[in-house]
Amino acid sequence: MKNLSFPIKFVFNVSSFANDFTATDASGQTVAYVKQKMFKLKEDISIFENESKTKLNFKIKADKWIDFSTAYSFTDSEGQELGKIARKGWASIWKAKYELIDQNKNLQYHIREENAWVKVFDSMLGEIPVLGMFTGYLFNPSYIVTDLEGKNVTRLKKEASFFGRKFEVSKLTDIDVDDEQRITLGLMMMILLERRRG
Repeated sequence: MKNLSFPIKFVFNVSSFANDFTATDASGQTVAYVKQKMFKLKEDISIFENESKTKLNFKIKADKWIDFSTAYSFTDSEGQELGKIARKGWASIWKAKYELIDQNKNLQYHIREENAWVKVFDSMLGEIPVLGMFTGYLFNPSYIVTDLEGKNVTRLKKEASFFGRKFEVSKLTDIDVDDEQRITLGLMMMILLERRRG
């Protein structure tokens, strides 16, 4: 998952019981297949090269048991840690806030929801029978990644889609290859968590 060609699209599979999605690049080529193990108390995410699941490229695992501020570590196929993403506990109740930490355990980027009201309306209408299936066309939250100086780096935005299953990651400025990979892994974990929140 190096030298990614942005934008990257995440498309969730709504026909399976697993929480899984495929990531494709600007040319439509699959760059990752992300699968979350179901019924686990600790998050356990496998990121394969493609849907065939023959080659495992990354793992994401929670650092702690159920905890409001749990961090999720990314490791490559050899077990080397590449960084982690941490949810900002109580600060994320109203508006999602995360921190992206590098492989040396240094804070590198902030991720925040751009407009909390979008998610509120999306969740409220999502509870209404029949209408809830179409909220993916009405309310589309977005999340911005900023560096420590406040400069916008990437944006993840939910796209209008049936069941709200499509997302797009766009790059807003030049960043190095390692950071591209770390940010993409972080956004993969974040969107699994945020979709579960509603």
